[in-house]
Amino acid sequence: MNDNRPASPLAVVPEETPGHGLLAGKKVVVTAAAGTGIGFASARRAALEGADVVLSDFHERRLGESVAALAEEFPGQRIDGITCNVQSTADVDALIAGAAEKLGQIDVLINNAGFGGEGELVDMSDEDWDRVLDITLNGTFRATRAALRYFRDAPHNGVIVNNASVLGWRAQRAQAHYAAAKAGVMALTRCSAIEGADFGVRINAIAPSIARHKFLEKSAPGELLDSLAAKEAYGRAADVWEVAATVAMLASDYATYMTGEVVSISSQRA
Repeated sequence: MNDNRPASPLAVVPEETPGHGLLAGKKVVVTAAAGTGIGFASARRAALEGADVVLSDFHERRLGESVAALAEEFPGQRIDGITCNVQSTADVDALIAGAAEKLGQIDVLINNAGFGGEGELVDMSDEDWDRVLDITLNGTFRATRAALRYFRDAPHNGVIVNNASVLGWRAQRAQAHYAAAKAGVMALTRCSAIEGADFGVRINAIAPSIARHKFLEKSAPGELLDSLAAKEAYGRAADVWEVAATVAMLASDYATYMTGEVVSISSQRA
């Protein structure tokens, strides 16, 4: 890469695009939505686009804080929270049932829950591998299964949007467990979309490259994040709102003929 190239005009994060009512009247559930990452940004974007939202997360205190923040920002909308560990089938099933009760129905499920970290394969324990796969891939499976069962019996169509990663396509050192899990999310998206069509359900996924936020910076070295961001076409990482805006588009009626697709949110430098 030529480090002397001029900075891209898109190197500065633009102001957030205002809401356009893409999800007005919709009822949306988002997993792993507490904190500062893509999940919270997706929940906030759904509310910004007019939806009532149930946030879910394993961290009860952080979930309460996130619900309170959105409820204050969007006082005219229903914002609620349900604690859920996506490693538990009972928790996930209770989340879908509880969200349907709180919201009256569910129109959209955003599967954001995932867990990563760095680890050389040669030194990786079974426990490290299993935890990443169970939260990231199996958690998405559990929530998708519960939502499909709900939509099968519901009198309306539905949408599921999964959070994958460009690491489902790209090779990156010390990311074998996370990359395998995210590649699995991509395959799950494609296969479940064929079945979901029987129940009027569209299922798509996003594949972000790098979106900087506080939680990510706690789990990965800053030097690595800086290096990855510098390799992107704009020379920067995405802001989480930029990722969430694509999630909202996929959840909206602007994507009615789109299912089983994985949308890259990156410069695809693979």
